[in-house]
Amino acid sequence: MPMSASFENRLYPVIQDIVNHFGTPFHLYDEAGIRETGLALKKAFSALKGFREFFAVKALPNPAILGIMKDLGFGFDCSSIPELILGRRAGGSGMDIMFTSNNTSNEEFLAASQDGGCILNLDDISLIPKVPEMPELICFRYNPGSSRTGNSIIGNPEEAKYGITDEQLTAAYREAKTLGARRFGLHTMLVSNESNYTYMVQTAEMLLERIERIGKQLDIRFEFINIGGGFGIPYRPEDKPLNLEAMAGEIAALLSGFEKRMGYKPVLYTESGRYMTGPHGVLVTRAINHKDIYRKYIGVDACMSALMRPGMYGAYHHITVAGKNMSQDKTIVDVVGSLCENNDKFAVQRVLPEIEDGDILCIHDTGAHGHAMGFNYNGRLRPQELMLKKDGSVERIRRAETIDDHFATLRFERKKLSLHKTYTG
Repeated sequence: MPMSASFENRLYPVIQDIVNHFGTPFHLYDEAGIRETGLALKKAFSALKGFREFFAVKALPNPAILGIMKDLGFGFDCSSIPELILGRRAGGSGMDIMFTSNNTSNEEFLAASQDGGCILNLDDISLIPKVPEMPELICFRYNPGSSRTGNSIIGNPEEAKYGITDEQLTAAYREAKTLGARRFGLHTMLVSNESNYTYMVQTAEMLLERIERIGKQLDIRFEFINIGGGFGIPYRPEDKPLNLEAMAGEIAALLSGFEKRMGYKPVLYTESGRYMTGPHGVLVTRAINHKDIYRKYIGVDACMSALMRPGMYGAYHHITVAGKNMSQDKTIVDVVGSLCENNDKFAVQRVLPEIEDGDILCIHDTGAHGHAMGFNYNGRLRPQELMLKKDGSVERIRRAETIDDHFATLRFERKKLSLHKTYTG
């Protein structure tokens, strides 16, 4: 989707100055837009006491971004030790951090228990005896299997590696209770980039049904349900935005009904990443080459190592050319990078204004799963990250990778193990 009018009005008048100062390519994030979205989320769910968003760190793991989330009162959804470290350095501790890993190692369990701990969200019933010490508060990730369908990105729950089954749920909480757990939550995450809000309402309803059943069976109460993230954003101009207010209202009604039946109301948690930051980021790149063969190609100085979603998922990202609009001469092009992969394309057969070498292209909606999913195939280096701040200034919040960074892991203390076998036959 074209960036918001307010983001556009802040960025385009100064984009040439930014490019001249910092060079290209770079991801740039709009602080004002991120904060506006966070406040809108809080307002939509304001009727639900205790509601909290746990920002999905994997979407945009930058300390400057996590600082904004902390200011908004959000927690952090983490799934690895580096993400735990980032969340804690941003000021998160204990109930501020939801740790949801899978195939969890002993090292990760130890890290999760340190520095104030976290909300431990177990992905598998077999992990219960592997937890060094059962915390007072425990959560499990639920996989409903064939009773629900996912969407094209995550796929059907029955085929997903995540979560425990319906048959395992009661046994999991019973075992955790026996080992000392006294506080409980239930989590699930079934879709990604879902724009139909009723799916999330159905997910909340599903979780409430499960905790009502388990609560009666085990005589326990659940402090919270976590419906996960997966809130969609409108990548294409014709896409409609998620109806956040309708979703919040219908979930509030479900929680009120639960309270009438059970005498208490669990808190609602979400863990959005894309919804919070996705629309508020652009990948700014410069046209450096034209190629006319069977198709017309515009080569730019970024490649899919900086944004892999189009190449990996066939995902659409809107593209605009600074200083030009669609009322000018138009052409059909593929916008490509320099990686030795034919799927290194930001746009395929896209109608764009006529582009000349040196033109600045803005690839929209890269504020989530852009830089974070970057890689170094072909020795390509990930670009810098910038923040367009509320006061109109622009700050570098991550430098570009360097050749020295790329070769750093080849500088190490050499160790060798010599193996000698003696045959006695």
